[in-house]
Amino acid sequence: MTNPYAEWFEQLRAEYGEQLGSMPLPDGLPEHLRLLIQTGDEAAITFMIKLAWQFGAQVGYAAGARQENSGVSVLRPNTVQA
Repeated sequence: MTNPYAEWFEQLRAEYGEQLGSMPLPDGLPEHLRLLIQTGDEAAITFMIKLAWQFGAQVGYAAGARQENSGVSVLRPNTVQA
């Protein structure tokens, strides 16, 4: 059985991985994430992912609301900007 999320994630990684690979993360975050992985703190990692997902959903909702109010159609960008 395939996992639709895993397929979607791999598609995004193939499409945007190079661009996001060069994107810096806040100081200390890579080290903190590495520690969470090493200690197996799945709850903390899941919480971080939920926060990122929630923030992304809020930004997407706000962008959609602005687009709806402007009457302008926006095409999907070719680049990712953080």
